[in-house]
Amino acid sequence: MKKKRAGMRAGAWVLLILTALACFAVLELNKNTLWGWLAASVLLTAYAVMRMRALAGRPWLLRAGAFVLLVILLGLIGKVTVGPVKRRPAVDAKNPAVTDIVTVQQGQLTGLCTADGAVEVYAGIPYAKPPVGALRWREPQDPEPWDGVFAADRFAPMAMQPRNSRLYDSLTQIIGYHDYRISLSDNFRDAVSEDALYLNIWKPAGAQEDLPVLVYIHGGSLQTGQPWYADYSGEGLARRGVIVVNMGYRLGVFGFLATEALAAESPNGTTGNYGLLDQIQALRWVQENIAAFGGDPSNVTLAGESAGSACVSALCTSPLAKGLFVRAIAESSSVSAPLPAHSFRALDEALETGRATLERFGAATMDELRAIPAESLAAAADTNHHITIDGYVLTQTPYAAYQKGEHNEQALLHGFNAQESAPFILFSQANLKNYEQKIRSVFGDYADEVLALYPAATDAEAKQNWADIDSAVLFSYGHYCWTRQALACGVPVYEYYFSKDNGRLGAWHSGEEVYCYGNIPDGSRLYDDDDRALSDLFCACFASFASGGTPGLPAWQQADGSGMVMEFGQTQGMIPDPYLPLYDILDRMQLWQSPE
Repeated sequence: MKKKRAGMRAGAWVLLILTALACFAVLELNKNTLWGWLAASVLLTAYAVMRMRALAGRPWLLRAGAFVLLVILLGLIGKVTVGPVKRRPAVDAKNPAVTDIVTVQQGQLTGLCTADGAVEVYAGIPYAKPPVGALRWREPQDPEPWDGVFAADRFAPMAMQPRNSRLYDSLTQIIGYHDYRISLSDNFRDAVSEDALYLNIWKPAGAQEDLPVLVYIHGGSLQTGQPWYADYSGEGLARRGVIVVNMGYRLGVFGFLATEALAAESPNGTTGNYGLLDQIQALRWVQENIAAFGGDPSNVTLAGESAGSACVSALCTSPLAKGLFVRAIAESSSVSAPLPAHSFRALDEALETGRATLERFGAATMDELRAIPAESLAAAADTNHHITIDGYVLTQTPYAAYQKGEHNEQALLHGFNAQESAPFILFSQANLKNYEQKIRSVFGDYADEVLALYPAATDAEAKQNWADIDSAVLFSYGHYCWTRQALACGVPVYEYYFSKDNGRLGAWHSGEEVYCYGNIPDGSRLYDDDDRALSDLFCACFASFASGGTPGLPAWQQADGSGMVMEFGQTQGMIPDPYLPLYDILDRMQLWQSPE
């Protein structure tokens, strides 16, 4: 009997320890506050005492009920002690120095200096009126002036968007990025708001004059994203003498809803491109104010990644963006192909989706839709996240504009990564059983040509082939089109191919950003000396291009239409684009015609 009770006690302790470990793991991953940890500790201790006392008798039903109650209470603690909503500081340093006062058109403002004093950061500067209430789904309005000195010391809330739990985000960091740090300093939730039209500026410290300016548009499928993400922080380029600006812009249904009623109430007859209009408004703000920070408004480079890159390619053919920038940097997306692979749709399709959105929320008029809380509307981002031809921001497809030689950029640096599609096909990979069906579903009458070009005899070959093909179709083909279009218009082009592996994202979609913006963390073990050397090189190319329109690297040859690209990987040098044979098939599928 004694042995049996000893075994029961041992089992009870094991169960308790496992429960405690699971509880504290969830609390950490969900970023609960210290109060949650303390409450859970007290509850687990009390349960342990009661559990051990209960073992003296045989109230098994009571013990089972107590365990169920424990699980319920721990769940309640997890919900009640979720971290507070906070806005991130402009500088992650203790008691950072405040900058001198800068005067812009709306008034005076100050920012913060980095710990070493080399870079000044100005965060959360309004560039438009809040697009709320009656201004929801209207063209952005000029910002109001303010009295006193505005403290630009915190990033504004991210634009309204669907939100994952902190637990989900933490698991993404672990599984996708392999980059997670246990800490109680990040037990908060980032602010999100429909009032998000604010921009951020990074500049070299001190008095400056006529510095080059880079304006960056963040990605996120036009559904999610925020401008303060460390990988594309402007600090790295600011240390190289470039002023960097980025902004929040309307996303999802708030940025890309299109309806006939909205077009009718607009003085410009526009609908569906409010996010692009926000970006144009930010570019205008830069033209009017960047000289106050030491920037040259006549030397602006527009840059973006993923959906942000799609926006860059659209703005390169927008009549409203003409004269607001002189060159473009585009990473891993374009909408200039005859049939853009993503982030783009025809106006009739956009209007049909708009009608469905009204029905989805039971709204008969735009006033009724405007009355619905933003948090509820955010769920419609899954269908309303595409650029469209509205007749105002875009009067024609980018493909048609280039066919006529109509464009805004005077030089172009762009490219793609070796494993663009890896995160998107993580749960839909190919094998021998489904490989041919996948190919036929995409290529139709051209499937036999593709299967001959990419034969597969094993599951591993099918998996790799499908990843390469998907990357080419969704990402790199658009860049191939853009290079030819720009060259036909007499625009100098520099195209890259990023292939460097590392312990984090490697050459997956967005993996290049931490390199080309010079933001590899000093203490990170996910990158080695080769990664840091490559980042120095890549970032220097971006800074040189933003300064004068060339990457400043002799080995990086200007595109000549032969399909050569500059590889940034374990080695660097010009190589043929790895997907050239597939592009020939895609050209025929999409009825590509070279610009005149």
